[in-house]
Amino acid sequence: MAKLTMVQALNLALRQEMEKDDRVMLLGEDVGVDGGVFRVTDGLIDIFGAERVIDTPLAESGIVGAAIGMAVYGLRPVCEIQFSGFTYFNFHQLESHAARLRHRSQGKYHVPMVLRAPYGGGVRALEHHSESREVYYAHTPGLKMVIPSGPRNSRALMVSAIRDPDPVIFFEPKALYRAFREEVPEEEETLPLGVPVKVREGGDVTLVAYGAMIPLSLDAAEVLKAKHGIEVEVFDLLTLSPLDDTLITESVRKTGHAVVVHEAHRSFGPGAEIMARLMEEAFFYLEAPVKRVTGYDIVYPLFAREKAYMPNAMRIVRAVRETLAS
Repeated sequence: MAKLTMVQALNLALRQEMEKDDRVMLLGEDVGVDGGVFRVTDGLIDIFGAERVIDTPLAESGIVGAAIGMAVYGLRPVCEIQFSGFTYFNFHQLESHAARLRHRSQGKYHVPMVLRAPYGGGVRALEHHSESREVYYAHTPGLKMVIPSGPRNSRALMVSAIRDPDPVIFFEPKALYRAFREEVPEEEETLPLGVPVKVREGGDVTLVAYGAMIPLSLDAAEVLKAKHGIEVEVFDLLTLSPLDDTLITESVRKTGHAVVVHEAHRSFGPGAEIMARLMEEAFFYLEAPVKRVTGYDIVYPLFAREKAYMPNAMRIVRAVRETLAS
């Protein structure tokens, strides 16, 4: 089994789905000749040609609008927006059309498209290149919001996203693109959208995270075990919307403590939704308030102050210890 980076695993998913289904097409700025800004689509134009791997003008609204039209007429477009901070310029296409067409047409039309975009910080990028605004899309009825955390699940989730009948927003944590390798099978593998995965067993506290926060959460869990004897149960959301919270609720009912981690802004962020659900479904099992480890409610800083903004393992360790001491 080959050991791949996330970039390579996503490329594998796109190539295999394009081989299996000639309705799958790629479009976006520099996805063809240059292979994408992070080289996720590298080499695909050589295999499938410029009619299926389309270099577009620098026009995010046009890219997404074209993808919606392709999807309605039977294709399965995968469009790339170079950075998630540029998706603001196509948001009206997603909210006003992609998310609503199934409802508007009473089920006659579907929009089976994927919007890919690198998101999040940690790579010392410029303004509009490091945001974590996934809550915009998770909050929008009709859209599905997916965020992988490693090579293997990124490949499996991308396959599921391409095959889904509804529009999927697929945010890729750029800090993990080449951070590590995992064994990824050559044969087909999928993961259901909407179902979190338990990535570490534990009985003292439940830790919920996604994307680039998963490696940090696992590092923190190891520190807590080694230094304090605390066993942390870690869940990877994988999908923010839809979200089946059954496994998380069961875990919190067992541990009585919970910590939520994300690099998005704190106020009105994904963590607030998870905390609200835990209050609704596990309130009488909680032994302490749920803690959040998040980014701050400021414009994402430029790279000189990036580390001060980003959550880290020590902040997670501190939050876990505080909730257990409450």
